[in-house]
Amino acid sequence: MPNVLYISYDGMTDPLGQSQVLPYLSGLSKRGYSITLISCEKPERYEQHKEVIQKICALANIDWQPIPYTSKPPIISTIKDIRHLHKRAYALHADKRFDIVHCRSYISAMVGQNMKRKFGTKFLFDMRGFWADERVDGGLWNRGNPLYNTIYKFFKKKEKQYLEQADHTISLTYAGKQVIHSWKHVNRQPVPIMVIPCCVDTSLFDRSTIVDRQKDLLYQKLQINKGQFVIGYVGSIGTWYMLDEMLMCFKVLLQKKPDAVMLFVTTEPAEMVLSAVKRLGVPEAAIRITAATRKEVPYYIGLMDLSIFFIKPCFSKTASSPTKQGEIMAMGTPVLCNSGVGDTAFVVDKYHSGIAVNDFTESTFSAALDKMLGTTYDAAEIRKGADDFYSLGQGINSYEAVYKQLLKQP
Repeated sequence: MPNVLYISYDGMTDPLGQSQVLPYLSGLSKRGYSITLISCEKPERYEQHKEVIQKICALANIDWQPIPYTSKPPIISTIKDIRHLHKRAYALHADKRFDIVHCRSYISAMVGQNMKRKFGTKFLFDMRGFWADERVDGGLWNRGNPLYNTIYKFFKKKEKQYLEQADHTISLTYAGKQVIHSWKHVNRQPVPIMVIPCCVDTSLFDRSTIVDRQKDLLYQKLQINKGQFVIGYVGSIGTWYMLDEMLMCFKVLLQKKPDAVMLFVTTEPAEMVLSAVKRLGVPEAAIRITAATRKEVPYYIGLMDLSIFFIKPCFSKTASSPTKQGEIMAMGTPVLCNSGVGDTAFVVDKYHSGIAVNDFTESTFSAALDKMLGTTYDAAEIRKGADDFYSLGQGINSYEAVYKQLLKQP
Protein backbone atom coordinates (compact mmCIF):
# COMPACT_ATOMS: atom_id res chain seq x y z
CA MET A 1 0.00 0.00 0.00
CA PRO A 2 1.55 3.37 -1.04
CA ASN A 3 2.44 5.60 1.92
CA VAL A 4 1.43 9.27 1.64
CA LEU A 5 2.27 12.05 4.07
CA TYR A 6 -0.08 15.03 3.73
CA ILE A 7 1.10 18.25 5.42
CA SER A 8 -1.19 21.23 6.02
CA TYR A 9 -0.38 24.47 7.83
CA ASP A 10 -4.15 24.99 7.98
CA GLY A 11 -5.90 23.15 10.77
CA MET A 12 -8.40 20.37 10.23
CA THR A 13 -10.52 21.93 12.98
CA ASP A 14 -10.79 25.03 10.75
CA PRO A 15 -13.78 25.01 8.35
CA LEU A 16 -11.39 24.83 5.37
CA GLY A 17 -9.86 21.60 6.67
CA GLN A 18 -13.25 19.95 6.89
CA SER A 19 -14.39 21.10 3.45
CA GLN A 20 -11.19 21.09 1.39
CA VAL A 21 -8.81 18.51 2.89
CA LEU A 22 -10.54 15.69 4.72
CA PRO A 23 -13.06 14.81 1.96
CA TYR A 24 -10.21 14.28 -0.56
CA LEU A 25 -8.05 12.33 1.86
CA SER A 26 -10.98 10.13 2.91
CA GLY A 27 -11.63 9.31 -0.75
CA LEU A 28 -7.96 8.54 -1.44
CA SER A 29 -7.73 6.36 1.67
CA LYS A 30 -10.67 4.28 0.40
CA ARG A 31 -8.76 3.78 -2.87
CA GLY A 32 -5.87 2.06 -1.15
CA TYR A 33 -3.51 4.82 -0.08
CA SER A 34 -2.16 4.86 3.48
CA ILE A 35 -2.61 8.48 4.55
CA THR A 36 -0.80 10.21 7.41
CA LEU A 37 -1.92 13.79 8.02
CA ILE A 38 0.05 16.48 9.87
CA SER A 39 -1.84 19.72 10.51
CA CYS A 40 -1.25 22.82 12.63
CA GLU A 41 -4.20 23.37 14.95
CA LYS A 42 -5.24 26.59 16.67
CA PRO A 43 -5.52 25.60 20.38
CA GLU A 44 -9.02 27.00 20.93
CA ARG A 45 -10.52 25.39 17.83
CA TYR A 46 -8.67 22.16 18.57
CA GLU A 47 -10.28 21.87 21.99
CA GLN A 48 -13.71 22.62 20.51
CA HIS A 49 -13.64 20.34 17.49
CA LYS A 50 -10.91 17.72 17.94
CA GLU A 51 -13.36 14.88 18.66
CA VAL A 52 -15.22 15.53 15.38
CA ILE A 53 -11.97 15.39 13.39
CA GLN A 54 -10.71 12.34 15.28
CA LYS A 55 -13.95 10.54 14.39
CA ILE A 56 -13.74 11.51 10.69
CA CYS A 57 -10.11 10.37 10.51
CA ALA A 58 -10.77 7.12 12.37
CA LEU A 59 -13.64 6.25 10.00
CA ALA A 60 -11.43 7.01 6.97
CA ASN A 61 -8.40 5.18 8.42
CA ILE A 62 -6.33 8.40 8.34
CA ASP A 63 -3.50 8.71 10.86
CA TRP A 64 -4.01 12.30 12.09
CA GLN A 65 -0.97 13.91 13.69
CA PRO A 66 -2.03 17.37 14.94
CA ILE A 67 0.57 19.84 16.21
CA PRO A 68 -0.12 23.24 17.82
CA TYR A 69 -0.27 26.37 15.67
CA THR A 70 1.39 29.41 17.21
CA SER A 71 0.70 33.01 16.23
CA LYS A 72 2.82 35.08 18.62
CA PRO A 73 5.25 36.66 18.27
CA PRO A 74 4.80 37.18 14.51
CA ILE A 75 7.40 35.61 12.18
CA ILE A 76 9.24 33.90 15.05
CA SER A 77 6.12 31.83 15.76
CA THR A 78 5.99 30.74 12.08
CA ILE A 79 9.66 29.70 12.17
CA LYS A 80 8.89 27.68 15.30
CA ASP A 81 5.94 26.00 13.55
CA ILE A 82 8.09 25.16 10.50
CA ARG A 83 10.68 23.48 12.74
CA HIS A 84 7.93 21.53 14.50
CA LEU A 85 6.54 20.37 11.14
CA HIS A 86 9.97 19.16 10.03
CA LYS A 87 10.60 17.34 13.30
CA ARG A 88 7.25 15.51 13.22
CA ALA A 89 7.53 14.66 9.50
CA TYR A 90 11.08 13.28 9.86
CA ALA A 91 10.10 11.18 12.90
CA LEU A 92 7.10 9.73 11.08
CA HIS A 93 9.17 9.03 7.96
CA ALA A 94 11.68 7.03 10.04
CA ASP A 95 8.80 4.72 10.95
CA LYS A 96 6.62 4.73 7.81
CA ARG A 97 8.97 5.44 4.87
CA PHE A 98 6.67 7.68 2.84
CA ASP A 99 6.49 7.41 -0.95
CA ILE A 100 4.86 10.82 -1.50
CA VAL A 101 4.89 14.01 0.57
CA HIS A 102 1.80 16.00 -0.43
CA CYS A 103 2.18 19.62 0.71
CA ARG A 104 -0.71 22.07 0.99
CA SER A 105 0.60 25.58 0.22
CA TYR A 106 3.96 27.24 0.69
CA ILE A 107 4.85 26.74 4.38
CA SER A 108 4.19 23.00 4.20
CA ALA A 109 6.10 22.78 0.91
CA MET A 110 9.33 23.64 2.75
CA VAL A 111 9.07 20.23 4.41
CA GLY A 112 8.29 18.38 1.17
CA GLN A 113 11.17 20.07 -0.64
CA ASN A 114 13.62 19.14 2.14
CA MET A 115 12.32 15.56 2.41
CA LYS A 116 12.80 15.05 -1.32
CA ARG A 117 16.38 16.29 -1.01
CA LYS A 118 17.11 14.27 2.14
CA PHE A 119 15.13 11.04 1.61
CA GLY A 120 14.22 10.95 -2.09
CA THR A 121 10.46 11.06 -1.44
CA LYS A 122 8.21 12.38 -4.20
CA PHE A 123 7.28 16.03 -3.65
CA LEU A 124 3.74 17.14 -4.59
CA PHE A 125 3.29 20.94 -4.37
CA ASP A 126 -0.43 21.67 -3.87
CA MET A 127 0.03 25.42 -4.16
CA ARG A 128 -3.53 26.69 -3.39
CA GLY A 129 -2.84 30.05 -5.04
CA PHE A 130 -0.06 32.62 -5.25
CA TRP A 131 0.41 32.79 -1.49
CA ALA A 132 3.13 35.45 -1.18
CA ASP A 133 1.26 37.75 -3.56
CA GLU A 134 -1.97 37.13 -1.64
CA ARG A 135 -0.27 38.36 1.54
CA VAL A 136 0.74 41.57 -0.24
CA ASP A 137 -2.55 42.09 -2.11
CA GLY A 138 -4.49 41.47 1.10
CA GLY A 139 -2.52 44.10 2.98
CA LEU A 140 -0.94 41.59 5.37
CA TRP A 141 2.62 42.20 4.13
CA ASN A 142 3.50 45.81 3.43
CA ARG A 143 6.42 45.73 0.98
CA GLY A 144 7.31 49.25 2.10
CA ASN A 145 8.43 47.61 5.32
CA PRO A 146 11.96 46.19 4.75
CA LEU A 147 11.23 43.12 6.90
CA TYR A 148 8.07 42.15 5.03
CA ASN A 149 9.68 42.94 1.69
CA THR A 150 12.49 40.51 2.57
CA ILE A 151 9.96 37.83 3.56
CA TYR A 152 8.03 38.38 0.31
CA LYS A 153 11.20 38.01 -1.77
CA PHE A 154 12.15 34.89 0.19
CA PHE A 155 8.84 33.17 -0.58
CA LYS A 156 8.88 34.22 -4.23
CA LYS A 157 12.29 32.56 -4.46
CA LYS A 158 10.85 29.48 -2.73
CA GLU A 159 7.91 29.51 -5.14
CA LYS A 160 10.34 29.28 -8.08
CA GLN A 161 12.18 26.40 -6.36
CA TYR A 162 8.95 24.54 -5.55
CA LEU A 163 7.73 24.76 -9.15
CA GLU A 164 11.11 23.59 -10.49
CA GLN A 165 11.74 20.84 -7.94
CA ALA A 166 8.25 19.44 -7.32
CA ASP A 167 7.48 16.17 -9.07
CA HIS A 168 4.06 17.67 -9.77
CA THR A 169 2.18 20.88 -8.92
CA ILE A 170 -1.54 21.35 -8.30
CA SER A 171 -3.17 24.65 -9.36
CA LEU A 172 -6.69 25.59 -8.35
CA THR A 173 -7.35 27.32 -11.68
CA TYR A 174 -6.60 27.13 -15.38
CA ALA A 175 -5.97 30.89 -15.26
CA GLY A 176 -3.25 30.31 -12.64
CA LYS A 177 -1.70 27.49 -14.67
CA GLN A 178 -1.53 29.76 -17.70
CA VAL A 179 0.23 32.47 -15.67
CA ILE A 180 2.81 30.00 -14.28
CA HIS A 181 3.57 28.61 -17.72
CA SER A 182 4.21 32.18 -18.94
CA TRP A 183 6.95 32.76 -16.33
CA LYS A 184 10.32 32.89 -18.08
CA HIS A 185 12.26 32.88 -14.78
CA VAL A 186 11.05 29.34 -13.95
CA ASN A 187 13.17 26.53 -15.41
CA ARG A 188 11.82 23.18 -16.72
CA GLN A 189 8.91 24.91 -18.44
CA PRO A 190 6.24 23.85 -18.94
CA VAL A 191 6.36 22.48 -15.37
CA PRO A 192 3.89 19.62 -14.76
CA ILE A 193 0.62 21.06 -13.41
CA MET A 194 -2.76 19.44 -12.76
CA VAL A 195 -5.74 21.77 -12.26
CA ILE A 196 -8.02 20.73 -9.40
CA PRO A 197 -10.45 23.46 -8.24
CA CYS A 198 -11.88 23.70 -4.73
CA CYS A 199 -14.31 20.81 -4.95
CA VAL A 200 -17.74 20.42 -3.43
CA ASP A 201 -19.41 17.44 -1.79
CA THR A 202 -22.47 17.31 -4.03
CA SER A 203 -24.12 14.74 -1.76
CA LEU A 204 -24.16 17.35 1.05
CA PHE A 205 -25.02 20.32 -1.17
CA ASP A 206 -28.14 18.86 -2.75
CA ARG A 207 -31.44 20.75 -2.91
CA SER A 208 -33.42 17.52 -3.29
CA THR A 209 -32.52 16.46 0.26
CA ILE A 210 -34.19 19.54 1.79
CA VAL A 211 -37.84 19.08 2.73
CA ASP A 212 -40.37 21.93 2.81
CA ARG A 213 -40.85 21.62 6.56
CA GLN A 214 -37.16 22.42 7.15
CA LYS A 215 -37.37 25.46 4.88
CA ASP A 216 -40.52 26.68 6.67
CA LEU A 217 -38.74 26.50 10.04
CA LEU A 218 -35.83 28.55 8.70
CA TYR A 219 -38.20 31.14 7.19
CA GLN A 220 -39.80 31.49 10.63
CA LYS A 221 -36.46 31.69 12.43
CA LEU A 222 -35.19 34.39 10.06
CA GLN A 223 -38.52 36.22 9.90
CA ILE A 224 -38.73 35.93 6.13
CA ASN A 225 -42.13 35.61 4.47
CA LYS A 226 -42.60 32.91 1.86
CA GLY A 227 -42.38 34.57 -1.52
CA GLN A 228 -40.02 37.31 -0.37
CA PHE A 229 -37.03 37.56 -2.70
CA VAL A 230 -33.85 36.43 -0.94
CA ILE A 231 -30.34 37.33 -2.12
CA GLY A 232 -27.69 35.61 -0.03
CA TYR A 233 -24.01 35.61 0.84
CA VAL A 234 -22.22 32.60 2.35
CA GLY A 235 -18.85 32.59 4.11
CA SER A 236 -16.30 34.78 5.80
CA ILE A 237 -16.15 38.56 5.44
CA GLY A 238 -13.01 40.66 5.30
CA THR A 239 -9.69 40.95 3.40
CA TRP A 240 -10.91 39.64 0.02
CA TYR A 241 -14.69 39.91 0.11
CA MET A 242 -16.11 43.23 -0.99
CA LEU A 243 -18.86 43.79 1.57
CA ASP A 244 -19.55 47.42 0.67
CA GLU A 245 -19.98 46.62 -3.03
CA MET A 246 -22.29 43.68 -2.25
CA LEU A 247 -24.46 45.92 -0.06
CA MET A 248 -24.48 48.64 -2.75
CA CYS A 249 -25.71 46.01 -5.20
CA PHE A 250 -28.43 45.04 -2.72
CA LYS A 251 -29.52 48.71 -2.56
CA VAL A 252 -30.00 48.58 -6.34
CA LEU A 253 -31.98 45.35 -5.98
CA LEU A 254 -34.30 47.03 -3.44
CA GLN A 255 -35.25 49.57 -6.13
CA LYS A 256 -36.50 46.65 -8.24
CA LYS A 257 -37.81 44.40 -5.44
CA PRO A 258 -38.62 46.61 -2.42
CA ASP A 259 -39.44 43.65 -0.14
CA ALA A 260 -36.20 41.78 -0.90
CA VAL A 261 -34.08 40.44 1.96
CA MET A 262 -30.29 40.00 2.06
CA LEU A 263 -29.23 36.94 4.03
CA PHE A 264 -25.67 36.59 5.36
CA VAL A 265 -24.67 33.09 6.42
CA THR A 266 -21.41 33.71 8.26
CA THR A 267 -19.59 32.99 11.50
CA GLU A 268 -18.25 36.56 11.57
CA PRO A 269 -19.64 38.95 14.23
CA ALA A 270 -22.96 40.44 13.09
CA GLU A 271 -21.65 43.93 13.85
CA MET A 272 -19.12 43.54 11.01
CA VAL A 273 -22.04 43.50 8.57
CA LEU A 274 -24.33 45.89 10.45
CA SER A 275 -21.74 48.67 10.73
CA ALA A 276 -21.39 48.65 6.91
CA VAL A 277 -25.19 48.47 6.54
CA LYS A 278 -25.59 51.64 8.65
CA ARG A 279 -22.72 53.46 6.96
CA LEU A 280 -24.12 52.80 3.46
CA GLY A 281 -27.74 53.58 4.35
CA VAL A 282 -29.07 50.09 3.67
CA PRO A 283 -32.36 49.42 5.55
CA GLU A 284 -31.38 47.26 8.54
CA ALA A 285 -34.84 45.66 8.51
CA ALA A 286 -33.96 44.05 5.16
CA ILE A 287 -30.82 42.33 6.51
CA ARG A 288 -30.67 38.86 8.06
CA ILE A 289 -27.50 37.42 9.62
CA THR A 290 -27.05 33.88 10.90
CA ALA A 291 -24.22 31.48 11.71
CA ALA A 292 -24.35 27.90 10.44
CA THR A 293 -22.39 24.68 10.68
CA ARG A 294 -21.11 23.15 7.47
CA LYS A 295 -24.01 20.69 7.44
CA GLU A 296 -26.52 23.51 7.90
CA VAL A 297 -25.18 25.73 5.10
CA PRO A 298 -27.08 23.90 2.28
CA TYR A 299 -30.40 24.57 4.04
CA TYR A 300 -29.72 28.30 4.04
CA ILE A 301 -28.56 28.34 0.41
CA GLY A 302 -31.84 26.55 -0.32
CA LEU A 303 -33.71 29.71 0.79
CA MET A 304 -31.87 31.93 -1.70
CA ASP A 305 -33.32 33.00 -5.05
CA LEU A 306 -29.94 34.45 -5.94
CA SER A 307 -26.49 34.27 -4.37
CA ILE A 308 -23.84 36.97 -4.50
CA PHE A 309 -20.12 37.25 -3.89
CA PHE A 310 -17.67 39.94 -4.97
CA ILE A 311 -13.97 39.25 -4.47
CA LYS A 312 -11.22 41.86 -4.78
CA PRO A 313 -9.84 41.34 -8.31
CA CYS A 314 -6.05 41.45 -8.18
CA PHE A 315 -3.10 39.46 -9.52
CA SER A 316 -2.99 36.87 -6.72
CA LYS A 317 -6.67 36.04 -7.16
CA THR A 318 -5.90 34.70 -10.66
CA ALA A 319 -5.01 31.46 -8.90
CA SER A 320 -7.96 31.39 -6.48
CA SER A 321 -10.98 29.09 -6.61
CA PRO A 322 -13.83 30.26 -4.34
CA THR A 323 -15.20 27.19 -2.52
CA LYS A 324 -18.60 28.83 -2.29
CA GLN A 325 -19.08 28.90 -6.09
CA GLY A 326 -19.20 25.11 -6.37
CA GLU A 327 -21.42 24.80 -3.29
CA ILE A 328 -23.89 27.38 -4.61
CA MET A 329 -23.98 25.74 -8.05
CA ALA A 330 -24.51 22.29 -6.52
CA MET A 331 -27.64 23.73 -4.89
CA GLY A 332 -28.84 24.94 -8.31
CA THR A 333 -28.78 28.60 -7.21
CA PRO A 334 -27.70 31.27 -9.72
CA VAL A 335 -24.85 33.57 -8.64
CA LEU A 336 -23.93 37.19 -9.22
CA CYS A 337 -20.13 37.48 -8.95
CA ASN A 338 -17.24 39.35 -10.55
CA SER A 339 -14.58 38.61 -13.13
CA GLY A 340 -10.83 38.73 -12.47
CA VAL A 341 -10.91 35.90 -9.94
CA GLY A 342 -9.53 32.54 -11.13
CA ASP A 343 -11.92 30.67 -13.43
CA THR A 344 -15.04 32.21 -11.86
CA ALA A 345 -16.31 34.10 -14.93
CA PHE A 346 -15.43 31.19 -17.25
CA VAL A 347 -17.50 28.79 -15.11
CA VAL A 348 -20.47 31.15 -14.86
CA ASP A 349 -20.52 31.61 -18.63
CA LYS A 350 -19.91 27.97 -19.51
CA TYR A 351 -22.66 26.59 -17.29
CA HIS A 352 -25.16 29.47 -17.56
CA SER A 353 -25.15 29.73 -13.79
CA GLY A 354 -25.35 33.50 -13.36
CA ILE A 355 -23.46 36.66 -14.31
CA ALA A 356 -19.93 37.91 -13.63
CA VAL A 357 -19.70 41.72 -13.61
CA ASN A 358 -16.56 43.54 -14.78
CA ASP A 359 -16.91 46.59 -12.51
CA PHE A 360 -18.82 47.72 -9.44
CA THR A 361 -20.90 50.68 -10.60
CA GLU A 362 -24.62 51.09 -9.91
CA SER A 363 -25.38 50.98 -13.63
CA THR A 364 -23.52 47.67 -13.98
CA PHE A 365 -25.35 46.24 -10.96
CA SER A 366 -28.68 47.40 -12.36
CA ALA A 367 -28.08 45.86 -15.80
CA ALA A 368 -26.86 42.56 -14.30
CA LEU A 369 -29.82 42.32 -11.92
CA ASP A 370 -32.30 43.12 -14.72
CA LYS A 371 -30.80 40.34 -16.81
CA MET A 372 -30.81 37.84 -13.94
CA LEU A 373 -34.34 38.71 -12.81
CA GLY A 374 -35.52 38.33 -16.40
CA THR A 375 -33.87 34.91 -16.83
CA THR A 376 -35.39 31.57 -15.86
CA TYR A 377 -32.43 29.57 -14.55
CA ASP A 378 -32.52 25.79 -14.70
CA ALA A 379 -31.49 24.56 -11.24
CA ALA A 380 -30.85 21.01 -12.52
CA GLU A 381 -28.54 22.29 -15.27
CA ILE A 382 -26.62 24.50 -12.84
CA ARG A 383 -26.16 21.49 -10.56
CA LYS A 384 -24.92 19.45 -13.55
CA GLY A 385 -22.30 22.15 -14.07
CA ALA A 386 -21.15 21.74 -10.46
CA ASP A 387 -20.92 17.98 -11.00
CA ASP A 388 -18.86 18.50 -14.13
CA PHE A 389 -16.42 21.11 -12.81
CA TYR A 390 -16.40 20.96 -9.01
CA SER A 391 -17.46 17.49 -7.88
CA LEU A 392 -15.48 15.85 -5.11
CA GLY A 393 -15.37 12.60 -7.10
CA GLN A 394 -13.66 14.40 -10.01
CA GLY A 395 -11.17 15.94 -7.60
CA ILE A 396 -10.32 12.58 -6.02
CA ASN A 397 -9.89 11.05 -9.50
CA SER A 398 -7.48 13.85 -10.43
CA TYR A 399 -5.42 13.48 -7.26
CA GLU A 400 -5.26 9.72 -7.75
CA ALA A 401 -4.08 10.21 -11.34
CA VAL A 402 -1.21 12.38 -10.05
CA TYR A 403 -0.36 9.88 -7.29
CA LYS A 404 -0.25 7.03 -9.82
CA GLN A 405 1.98 9.06 -12.11
CA LEU A 406 4.41 9.81 -9.26
CA LEU A 407 4.43 6.15 -8.22
CA LYS A 408 4.67 5.02 -11.85
CA GLN A 409 1.51 2.95 -11.48
CA PRO A 410 -0.70 2.07 -14.47
